[in-house]
Amino acid sequence: MDLEIGQPIDFGSGDHQHLVRKAADHNPQSKTPQSYKTSPSPEPKNPHENLHTKASERANVYVIQISEDTTPEDSSSHPFSNSAVRRDFIVKVFLILSAQLMVTGTITSTFIFWKTLRTWVRANAWFTYAILPAFFVVLIILACCGKLRRQVPANYILLGLFTVLQGMLLGAISVYYEANEVLWATAATALVTLLLTLFALQTKWDFTLLNGALFVLLCVLVIYGILLLFIQTYWLHLIYAGLGTVLFSLYLVMDIQLMVGGRHHHSDLNPEEYIFAALNIYLDIINLFLFILQLIGLGR
Repeated sequence: MDLEIGQPIDFGSGDHQHLVRKAADHNPQSKTPQSYKTSPSPEPKNPHENLHTKASERANVYVIQISEDTTPEDSSSHPFSNSAVRRDFIVKVFLILSAQLMVTGTITSTFIFWKTLRTWVRANAWFTYAILPAFFVVLIILACCGKLRRQVPANYILLGLFTVLQGMLLGAISVYYEANEVLWATAATALVTLLLTLFALQTKWDFTLLNGALFVLLCVLVIYGILLLFIQTYWLHLIYAGLGTVLFSLYLVMDIQLMVGGRHHHSDLNPEEYIFAALNIYLDIINLFLFILQLIGLGR
């Protein structure tokens, strides 16, 4: 029996077995005893008989192709395919985020309720401007240096330094508001954050697809804020605060879905990016607090 390369046959599914049985049925040696005669077979008298014989021999030729198995990429190779890894990642992110919020709240409360410090910060505006460069330097390092934010304990040290600077900057801003306004803004931010977190975990809408659109809106909001430095209009400031509240609410939902992963389209985080995930959600909450505080301040 001859073998030629032709149409593919899947040996794993048992498709070759019927070929073997068919070859055995058509093999003349399986039906007649083996002959050892060496005399040449007589030539067929009819030429059509010769063609028929060749066609019969051709029918006994089966085409088999042996190729390498190509299996699709195994999705289980991703670290988050293990639910235990994803669960540990989420728990670690929320623990870090809780520690950040506690430190930030403690520092901000010191600026609000310590009257001497409150008066000093108001009299020395350079203190706020001195914090800004260090704040942005640490933020850029955490955002751009991927290897550094995955190295322990350097990532915790940088995140702790960033949290302290953010708390001091937030406290320096809060001294220009009344204590009750800051408390109302804190309560509103906590309630909105809780509701948005539950919404992000339960909704079937995939907000991770809005990543590009939200970034464009953020750029527009930044330009809008720069223009407001030169335009002192109540309604424009009110619209700016409202747009900022909505934008960072959407950012909070998106970042939570990125962290949770699962059925969402974009989920590129890996288990070592817990610092980056906590930093994103922390900044969303802080910016949400600032815009809500601004709305409350404009409403008085």
